[in-house]
Amino acid sequence: MFRRLAVFAFLAGCTIPAAQAQLQVEISGAGANQYPIAIADFADSDGARGRQIADVVRADLTRSGLFRMVNPSGVNLNAESQLDFAVWRDRGANAVAYGTSRSDGSRLDIDYRMADTVQQAVIDGQGFTAPLNNWRAAAHQLADRICERLSGAQCAFSTKIAYVLKRGNLWELQIADADGHNAQTALRSREAIISPAWSPDGSRLAYVSFESGKPVVYVHHIATGQRTIVANFRGNNSAPAWSPDGNRLAVVLSRDGSSQIYLVNADGSNPTRLTQSGTINTEPSFSPDGRSIVFSSDRGGSAQIYRMGVDGSNVTRLSFNGGHNVSPRISPDGTALTYVTRRGGSFQIAVLNLSSGNEVVLTNGPDDQSPSFSPDGGMVLYAAGQRGGTLNVRSIDGLAQETLSAAGAGVSAAAWGPFGTAK
Repeated sequence: MFRRLAVFAFLAGCTIPAAQAQLQVEISGAGANQYPIAIADFADSDGARGRQIADVVRADLTRSGLFRMVNPSGVNLNAESQLDFAVWRDRGANAVAYGTSRSDGSRLDIDYRMADTVQQAVIDGQGFTAPLNNWRAAAHQLADRICERLSGAQCAFSTKIAYVLKRGNLWELQIADADGHNAQTALRSREAIISPAWSPDGSRLAYVSFESGKPVVYVHHIATGQRTIVANFRGNNSAPAWSPDGNRLAVVLSRDGSSQIYLVNADGSNPTRLTQSGTINTEPSFSPDGRSIVFSSDRGGSAQIYRMGVDGSNVTRLSFNGGHNVSPRISPDGTALTYVTRRGGSFQIAVLNLSSGNEVVLTNGPDDQSPSFSPDGGMVLYAAGQRGGTLNVRSIDGLAQETLSAAGAGVSAAAWGPFGTAK
């Protein structure tokens, strides 16, 4: 889950196809172990676009908590520039990213370079292309490239997030870039929408809607807007979670009295009950290998987090710190758990290392909810505030925090999409 910073050799002529593809931002956080890098404004015919590209890249890298930005002001660079490595070392930068951006009125092209000031050599270069009206997609791809070259792991700046927004008397299910920009409304309703969950391939969202007067689980096809009811049994239908292969959903049904966890096929057929206790069992989440499910339950007298086999067997308790732990989600590599914990009356987001048992409380509360790992495992997305909540991102080491929406935005639930959701 934790990424190691390293430097990789320059790949001459290597290119990748560009992906197709306003909220207030406040950034905080610092750390002595962050990698120092300077992102110069990209040379551009009018100057503005080059600065905007660099700003997006800087914000992406800062949000990860892995990087510390070094001020590049006063130096003009383009893709053909010869760097004075001593100048950049004196500024404290171990790496410098720079380049040239060009547009023809409909398309944006970015020619990027990155140099290592210690090796005194260019170590990476790439071209990126995007429609001019979606230039931010190219900037996110560039940030991914820099992050991946220096961290050695796939990065998630080009992915999507989904969240529920309460605006006046309307509830909206929105999909946006990972930095909160380019938000689009997938569903608007006069009744509550809760519990959005991405399918593993990023093509569908499961969620709960109250539009029929009770909670019903739907699957929403993002490309077409087509919706399918997958759980509309007697009582409540809630808390959908996708299996890693996308063929099944874990859902919570009260058809037999108390809330219990069931497996259903992705079309809602063949419901199979997994939990058998007479207490509340809810908020399931699959492990990455699909062999187990974590969930919250009050079977021990207070709400805690448990794990069971995908057939409902071998139930074991995972959370022991604090008297109330709910909303578990497993990291993409299966090594950690994020959840909501109540400490001293305040609801906060925590991360638990499943091997060592070490817990880190990431947020201060008082009403944080709906945590979701980024697909690279390096960040946690969550909503803060039951009424007028904000959308927030925190790096798992706590070094960086970003608020993606202004106070009073009304965000009540959030989910980070998988790799491949940038299109």
